Amino acid sequence: MPRKRILHPEEQDLWRVVARTAKPMHVQKANFAPAASPTLEPPKVTEPKPPMADTSRLRGFKLGAAAKMSSAAQFAPSIGQNLANSPLRMDAKTHGKMTRGKLLPEARIDLHGMTLDQARPALVNFILRAHGAGMRLVLVITGKGGKARADHGPIPQQTGVLRKQVPHWLHQAPLAPLVLQVTEAHTSHGGGGALYVYLSRR
Repeated sequence: MPRKRILHPEEQDLWRVVARTAKPMHVQKANFAPAASPTLEPPKVTEPKPPMADTSRLRGFKLGAAAKMSSAAQFAPSIGQNLANSPLRMDAKTHGKMTRGKLLPEARIDLHGMTLDQARPALVNFILRAHGAGMRLVLVITGKGGKARADHGPIPQQTGVLRKQVPHWLHQAPLAPLVLQVTEAHTSHGGGGALYVYLSRR
């Protein structure tokens, strides 16, 4: 058995210097436990604040006080004004006589008291017959609708519905091609509760 060689002090110093610069060939892997996954909290959702209501128009308002009407509602043109402002499609001289009550209607129909379902077919038949007979000026009585009738139903009924609807019907098919002018009647023929309907020639 060979005898172990003992290093001299110079050799030991040299070995220490070399050992400090040496790198191990196999590094032992450290056994780390897997870290626990962090718990994700749902993001906080901040709801937008509703816009502040504009209360500037409520300043000075007192409970029980009467509401002020807007200028648009206060000065809305009446049905008679709308008819008077409609384009003139008939002879101006004849129109002037008609509006002054100087022309006598050749026929008349009274729709006052009828429902809408009854009034429309009655008006259509009347205008078709009058135009077929060669008439030019007829009178349609609608009623002013100012007096409120007794209403015991759950839904309130509008007044003056016929007065509002008849001018529209006269400007719709099948009557539109037959009607030249619709004007509020003179007071001698019913005023605001009746309409002059001037028909075209056959």
